[in-house]
Amino acid sequence: QVQLVESGGGLVQAGGSLRLSCAASGRTFSNYAMGWFRQAPGKEREFVASISYISSMLYAPSVRGRFAISRDNAKNTIFLQMNSLTADDTAVYYCAGSTSSAAGSTEPWFAYWGQGTQVTVSS
Repeated sequence: QVQLVESGGGLVQAGGSLRLSCAASGRTFSNYAMGWFRQAPGKEREFVASISYISSMLYAPSVRGRFAISRDNAKNTIFLQMNSLTADDTAVYYCAGSTSSAAGSTEPWFAYWGQGTQVTVSS
């Protein structure tokens, strides 16, 4: 059974930073893309960033230049470094794993999902 477990969320002041982690088990993702999505209160879930098996990266325009996605294949883990956080970044952040090796930005691209971790940015 594939499990994706996010960690690292919390409460941070505007302008601050957080680093999210997503540890995968039950499947080796080193040959597959993984990504991050988020869902703010009252809004639909949206794409944040994804990374291919060779670490090519895609970012949503709203986070490009502030967020950085990375992966550690030895640990079957991906990360999301979030800097210069604003109140608009407040959301539940979800880790996702794909069955494709290329990075994608839509939900159907990803077959596996974590339970999410809350990020709250106070202004």
